Amino acid sequence: MTFFFEISIIVFVAVLFGAIMKLLRQPLIVGYVLTGIAVGPYVFNILHSTSDLEIFSTIGISILLFIVGVHLNPEIIKEVGVTSFFVGVTQAIITSVAGFFVVRWLGFDIVSAAYASAALAFSSTIIILKLFSDKRSLGKLHGKIVLGMLLVEDFIAALILIVASLNVSVSTTGADLEHIFLALLFKGIVIVVLLFIISKYVLPKLSEFFSSSPELLFLFSIAWGLGLSSFFSAIGFSSGIGALVAGATFAVSPFAEEIGSRLKPLRDFFIMLFFVLLGSRISLSLDTQVLYPSIILSVFVLLINPIIVFFVMKILGYKKRTSFLVAMTSSQISEFSLILVAVGASNGQISNTIVSIITLVFVFTISVSTYLILYSENIYNRLRRFIGFFEMIKGTKDEKKSKVNDFDMIIFGYHRVGEDFSEAARHIKAKFFAVDFNPSAIKRLEEEGIPFKYGDADDVEFLREINFSQIKLIVSTIPDFETNMLITKTYREENKSGIVITMSHDIVQTKKLYLAGATYVVMPHYLGAHQASKMIEKYAFDVDGFDKERNIHLLRLEKRQK
Repeated sequence: MTFFFEISIIVFVAVLFGAIMKLLRQPLIVGYVLTGIAVGPYVFNILHSTSDLEIFSTIGISILLFIVGVHLNPEIIKEVGVTSFFVGVTQAIITSVAGFFVVRWLGFDIVSAAYASAALAFSSTIIILKLFSDKRSLGKLHGKIVLGMLLVEDFIAALILIVASLNVSVSTTGADLEHIFLALLFKGIVIVVLLFIISKYVLPKLSEFFSSSPELLFLFSIAWGLGLSSFFSAIGFSSGIGALVAGATFAVSPFAEEIGSRLKPLRDFFIMLFFVLLGSRISLSLDTQVLYPSIILSVFVLLINPIIVFFVMKILGYKKRTSFLVAMTSSQISEFSLILVAVGASNGQISNTIVSIITLVFVFTISVSTYLILYSENIYNRLRRFIGFFEMIKGTKDEKKSKVNDFDMIIFGYHRVGEDFSEAARHIKAKFFAVDFNPSAIKRLEEEGIPFKYGDADDVEFLREINFSQIKLIVSTIPDFETNMLITKTYREENKSGIVITMSHDIVQTKKLYLAGATYVVMPHYLGAHQASKMIEKYAFDVDGFDKERNIHLLRLEKRQK
């Protein structure tokens, strides 16, 4: 049987398992691992060209890490604030330390325990972002925190991969180990300096040149990624680290998003082969040496990781709902975990038993956590009373109750177009305060001396802390339909006669908001089109008239930008 024929069968089986996973609302990665089990030696024994498949898998890992590097923009972590950094680092450290002792208790050596505990510390960026995107949760408070936390974990995982890529034998003496580290440290410093210069002065010009042709930009990004992967491999690092660094050099490029999007289909195909290869190496003999530790570690990830994150969030002062929703995202391990143990196995530092255990933990935890994340709000509503005693853990972030009896107006979502509404409030001499959780918006509110309350408008408990009965007018600049419905209904429970202004981009949703009690629903696209049509009626073909409106618009944009 030729390798081409094997690949054809693998892709066909992957489609079948992928369809089943879609029906079960499971990530496709689980289907790929099951495909590997099916075509492996313990079921149909179709896959024999493992060496060829390993080459494809290496390409898949390189492209995956290249795309991760493209999105490792430090400015994003800076934007989400210290919360994501503190939660990500604390959870990774505590999970690694606790996991190390658990793995040692299970009878494994120190090196195996180190690899396994590191693998347990990270959540799946790909899976969580996909689920949050489907739920439209990325723009919410817990979504922002989770996004930052994942980026922090990706940075930590990258550092661990660098250490793992040193390919140091367990029999290496202390003097040799010191020599290896010093040599690689010197190489690393030289390479970082050179790549910094290249990424700042050379890459932008090359990217701009190749961007005129999408095909050339695509090929250039692949050539750059695979080229650095091979170079890093040749000087003693792993090819994966080279790909990660190659992607990071594009992180601040204006073409980063386009490069990442164009590489994703290629990544999806080759990374599918990587997971198939992993699945083919899982033993189905139900050996207790594999199955028993897999179950123990899966329970550890599903229970201990969320508890750690929940307590850290509560210590930082977040409400139990926000803490719970963030915690649910840590109930699985990452694709990074599989790459890490694969590197350890290829270096001869850990056995295939550890690889099989971590792969099974990945399948178990991903399968369960998918439902935990998808239905996290429903789960929280059922467990809300049970976890109510955690409210004894008080912080300062969003637990402070504002005295709102002296206010006439509330603006939800100041960082969008709240400034326009604040000017209107001043014009009618209304006392108002703003509600937001965006760090830049909070900083601006503090600088401008505007009263504010830090919180998530999507949290019904937070809304019920506000005394809406005394508020004459509320404005929501938030575009999310469910959030606006919650704000409108909660306000109407206490205030039947006040004014509610919300945003919407859909006619059907606008009608539902009106039925729920909204006084007026702003539809930006329709208002913009209406304004433009009025300008046509006013100026017809008078270019000077349009130039006047254009200049006014530019002045307002300049003021907003400042």
